[in-house]
Amino acid sequence: MKVVAHQDMCVSAGQRAFTSPALFDQRDDDGVVVLLNQPIADQHDDARRAVESCPARAIDIEE
Repeated sequence: MKVVAHQDMCVSAGQRAFTSPALFDQRDDDGVVVLLNQPIADQHDDARRAVESCPARAIDIEE
């Protein structure tokens, strides 16, 4: 699994950094999503939830 965060599509809702802090953070200056790490096997469900719940659809998974 490979996670891609499209920063140009992000609306800075902040939900990913709050719900999946091991995978995502936000830039300090504008709140845009930042992918910290590619998910390990036990984080795949968190990554899928991030894709499903991102209001801007700015996170994708390539499998």
